Amino acid sequence: MSRRFEIPATPENMVWGYLDSTTPPVLEVASGDVVTLHSFPAGGKETLPENLPVPEDYLRALNTLPQGAGPHFITGPVFVKDARPGDTLQVDILDVKVRQDWGFVSILPLLGTLPDEFTDYETIHPVVDHARDVCVMPWGTEIPLDPFFGIIATAPPPAWGRCGSPVPRAFGGNMDNKELRAGTTLYLPVFNEGALFFAGDGHGVQGDGEVCITALETGVTGSFRLTVRKDMELDWPFAESSTHLMSIGLDEDLDDAARQATREMVKHVCLRTNLSRNQAYMLCSLAGNLRVTQMVDGNKGVHMLLAKSLL
Repeated sequence: MSRRFEIPATPENMVWGYLDSTTPPVLEVASGDVVTLHSFPAGGKETLPENLPVPEDYLRALNTLPQGAGPHFITGPVFVKDARPGDTLQVDILDVKVRQDWGFVSILPLLGTLPDEFTDYETIHPVVDHARDVCVMPWGTEIPLDPFFGIIATAPPPAWGRCGSPVPRAFGGNMDNKELRAGTTLYLPVFNEGALFFAGDGHGVQGDGEVCITALETGVTGSFRLTVRKDMELDWPFAESSTHLMSIGLDEDLDDAARQATREMVKHVCLRTNLSRNQAYMLCSLAGNLRVTQMVDGNKGVHMLLAKSLL
């Protein structure tokens, strides 16, 4: 029987701005167990609102944790028993909910898709209406919430040392992929004993591209089922929902990210069917949808969605 655990939202259970395989685990679970954890908005005290209440646990994290090379609060790592390098960690995203009454959206110097065109820097604080499941922009527009964790990761390979949180890589990390919502399963390569699972960077809602540099940065709570897969060889993140396969491409060059997403989808279609590579490639051309995940995280993201009904 699987067990359920909750990691309290306290500084000793988090890191700020980095992923590192030498970080001591905050929890040890068995394969198939469910972990509930909490996340805070990325950023520092300069993003706090002046006229809205700030959760005490968020303030403790801001005042306690040493910041690494990035702005993201990340919970973990979780040690998953029997996970070994070369295995795959199956992450079933069971539930994600916004846990704060506000979030922030920023235009920041030298960041975003159009940094030279938007130099009137500002931060706004949309209010979250939990009863109606929307955020309310300062000018009145209401946007339905669609929360997810911007960062979901295993620990980097030990040889890579400490990796700053902004750039997504083979271990996952700051993919900022809004499709990784509740009901989706993410598969991540394992590079360390115990897999060392992290999640953080709460987002209330985000458009494809995340063009100005932020989503609705806010606190979220989520539950994940963590399962070690010995039967799946994986060297790059891949995901699926009940209806679609999702390949993931990450590269400094958007064209190369698109090529990687296409290449990964062809590979996984071939693994799941008796189609040849040529046939899978043609299927992707007719029915695969490439989408820009994000444009702003160093390694840009492209993902492809392909309906499972066509396999």
